[in-house]
Amino acid sequence: MNRSKITVHDLVAVGLMAAMVFVCTAFLKIGPIPTPAGPTQLKTGNAVCLLAGLLFGGWRGGLAAGIGSAVFDLTEPAFAPSAPFTLVFFFMMGFVCGVVSHLGGRDGRDTRWNVIAALSGSVTYLVLHLGKSFLTLVLAGSAPGAAAAACGVKFITSGINAVFAVVVACLLAPALRKALEQAGIFRRFQER
Repeated sequence: MNRSKITVHDLVAVGLMAAMVFVCTAFLKIGPIPTPAGPTQLKTGNAVCLLAGLLFGGWRGGLAAGIGSAVFDLTEPAFAPSAPFTLVFFFMMGFVCGVVSHLGGRDGRDTRWNVIAALSGSVTYLVLHLGKSFLTLVLAGSAPGAAAAACGVKFITSGINAVFAVVVACLLAPALRKALEQAGIFRRFQER
């Protein structure tokens, strides 16, 4: 995306995908699930975050993922304090996924690179999310070993979310790309 010129189409893509992230996170989830490291949930919103990156590239995908996820956090009292972190972490998830899938002039159609991109975005999120959880527990007085053990539970639920999101995003991306192309809309949103 040419960052010096943001179009109405860019705003629409980000806004619609952010709304989809919010709706999927709010209504298509299992949780919140209490864990020793704080509440978590299994959510389909992660798959939409990756889809945003696969379809619309790094900047648009990152903004949609971050904004949609942060708005959800702001509507849930248990997650509201984490909204700024959520904005950054999910932005990075969508951004990394979008950059990798569109790397070297690719247009996000290469299935192999889409899988690598989705995995890269998910791993980026996992590292940021679990790193924050670990540091929060250590700063609150937990011993590093105890903090690592508590984060192990989050790793399991976050890992399940990551695998689910990668599979769903990579399966849906080709069909959604085709629909956007047939509607004549997709070319307006491609990375410039």
